[in-house]
Amino acid sequence: MSQVEQSIQVDVPVHTAYNQWTQFESFPEFMSGVERIEQRTDTLTHWVTSVDGVRREFDAEITEQVPDERVAWTTVSGEARQAGVVTFHRLDERHTKVMLQMEFQPEGVAEKAGDRLGIVQRQSKGDLERFKRFIEERGRETGGWRGTVA
Repeated sequence: MSQVEQSIQVDVPVHTAYNQWTQFESFPEFMSGVERIEQRTDTLTHWVTSVDGVRREFDAEITEQVPDERVAWTTVSGEARQAGVVTFHRLDERHTKVMLQMEFQPEGVAEKAGDRLGIVQRQSKGDLERFKRFIEERGRETGGWRGTVA
């Protein structure tokens, strides 16, 4: 398994950053390689991704969700194997640190080579930077789900 750890400070309150992160269907607006996400239930999402010509479909289940603190997931079916957590750390009333930790299993020669070259690390960093621009330019979330999953 390979690991990714990235973080970024966003200039919005913690509840705004967290609420936006729970809007999975908006991820294609700031995550490169994500074509579509369908929220099937409160805890199940279906992903369609395309990265460097490799198209994948998989289901991910939210395994833990605590409002304004964390969202954790793991894949439960499909071609991708990954698990991760995004945590939200209140810095002050208007600033939040968003931290991504993810484990994934690269498949095939191309993905393994890309992993060794740090492509997933750079893509994750870019996704967080695009999330920062997305939420800061809006100044507010597009929605939010405040339920708890334990």
